Amino acid sequence: MKKLKIASIPGDGIGKEVVPAATGVLKTIAEIHGGLSFEFEEFPWSCEYYLEHGHMMPEDGMDKLKDFDSIFLGAVGNLQLVPDHISLWGLLIKIRREFEQQINIRPAKVMKGVRSPLVNPKDFDLIVVRENSEGEYSSVGGNMYRGEDEIAIQNAVFSRKATEKAMRYAFELAAKRKKHVTSATKSNGITFSMPFWDSVFKEVAKDYPDIQHDSQHIDALSAFFVTRPERFDVIVASNLFGDILTDLGAAIMGSIGIAPAANINVNGKYPSMFEPVHGSAPDIVGKGTANPIGQIWTAKLMLDHFGEEELGAVLLDVVESVTNDGILTPDIGGSSTTNEVTAEVIKRLKEVDRKGK
Repeated sequence: MKKLKIASIPGDGIGKEVVPAATGVLKTIAEIHGGLSFEFEEFPWSCEYYLEHGHMMPEDGMDKLKDFDSIFLGAVGNLQLVPDHISLWGLLIKIRREFEQQINIRPAKVMKGVRSPLVNPKDFDLIVVRENSEGEYSSVGGNMYRGEDEIAIQNAVFSRKATEKAMRYAFELAAKRKKHVTSATKSNGITFSMPFWDSVFKEVAKDYPDIQHDSQHIDALSAFFVTRPERFDVIVASNLFGDILTDLGAAIMGSIGIAPAANINVNGKYPSMFEPVHGSAPDIVGKGTANPIGQIWTAKLMLDHFGEEELGAVLLDVVESVTNDGILTPDIGGSSTTNEVTAEVIKRLKEVDRKGK
């Protein structure tokens, strides 16, 4: 039996509602699979934890996490309690950086029963591979002077090692999909980092002659996400560009509440972390209407990461059968609650298992 130890961090806001929902789904999958088990250990690290202890996680927090097989995160952030630069850098980004989670992947597709804001979405199915450790989000820079002479300097750092790693991951992923990689660039306006990015992309592409590839400037690429999303397969992007494109990808699906993400450690030294895109959504906390699909789809990405692609595919098919039958939370046009959607997913997973037997 494959026994997997999962560190569960519900975090803030609706994370405390959707993580238990998705955990219940994973436990159901383990029950019906037979050869798979999950052992969850929950950690209460959040903005409320910060107010009580003065830090987002204890000093030995990373040591506590490093021996888990993966981390299942709900959401981080509550501006009413803690500034974002403290909450994010004290928990989410700290884990990403110190556990060398250099790749972030975020899929977006037309989901059955979920209305896209696009007039004709044409069944798009794409995935963004985002360099997750440096680029425009590098913490290099500073402030000088005050008043009208004040200067803020933010340096973007692009290493060949991290850039190439993201690009190779994208090409390997495309080989399993529609065999096309698009690079997000802006070399007509950013004069050093983006021409460097382009040159590495061209070099890497030579090693994958069976994979088609092209480069698109980020402004045009963003427009094509809206006008022609069906043309894309795998997109590889820097930290900032990937961040923006993936929120746009969630928007054209119909709701950021259904969008999943994975932060991948590719060297196996540390656990990877799986989190939905939606954030803590403080405006709907406690109403019972949070969409659990983003967290459940994130669980699907975690199953894929563990080599359980067939189970992951079954889970996503079941989720789409639920949405296609109109069992939807309010953010995607329905009236169902978090618990109702989750219960229906669990029920149908058990039905699929019975049919399989």
